[in-house]
Amino acid sequence: QVQLVESGGGLVQAGGSLRLSCVASGRPFSSYAMGWFRQAPGKEREFVAGISWNAGSTSYTDSVKGRSTISRDNTKNTVFLQMNSLKPEDTAVYYCAAKRTVIAASRLSFYDYWGQGTQVTVSS
Repeated sequence: QVQLVESGGGLVQAGGSLRLSCVASGRPFSSYAMGWFRQAPGKEREFVAGISWNAGSTSYTDSVKGRSTISRDNTKNTVFLQMNSLKPEDTAVYYCAAKRTVIAASRLSFYDYWGQGTQVTVSS
């Protein structure tokens, strides 16, 4: 069992930055591929970014490419999502997810563990 706790969300003006964190506990963190997802009001949860177990591979949805960076620190059991040049359309609850495997994927059903989410609100 893996427990995931996100933090770092908040209210920010358009053009600003936020760094989300997700701390994992319960299993060797380095065994897990990690993903970030988001869900805006009235919309389905969508993939934002993914990172492989050793950070050798990362992937992003097109809407955040060039503005966001996913990274991880396996010594601290933490995955990060640095988001820059934020837009109002980035407003959502952001979730981290984990699966005990090598490479991350963009499908929601791929992941076995989910956090409770952290709210990101971008004002115009």
